[in-house]
Amino acid sequence: MQKAYRLAQRSDFNKVYKYGKSTANRQFVLYVLKNEEVEHFRLGISVSKKIGKAVVRNRMRRLLKEIVRNLAPRIAPHHDMVIVVRKAALDLNFDEMVKSVIHVCNRASILKKEE
Repeated sequence: MQKAYRLAQRSDFNKVYKYGKSTANRQFVLYVLKNEEVEHFRLGISVSKKIGKAVVRNRMRRLLKEIVRNLAPRIAPHHDMVIVVRKAALDLNFDEMVKSVIHVCNRASILKKEE
């Protein structure tokens, strides 16, 4: 994921948590906040220590970044997003994880319609 597409500052995460809308399914929580200052979307991923040790948390982060990278053309611009991983996501294979992320993005109405 390119640097311009990342949320990195703690203050950015806190702003999205505080003022953004949240949607969830069993595996992920998605916080979305409209941000007109950026011309694309920015993504942050949060994986708690409750999920597992560093190897597991980093793997979840890598998988989510790849899923969002593939979905990038369909994601509406001018949004800051934070994806919070829940314990149930550990049981999914990659294809199920893609479907789950698409589902939570559709619930948040940030995916453009496919042509």
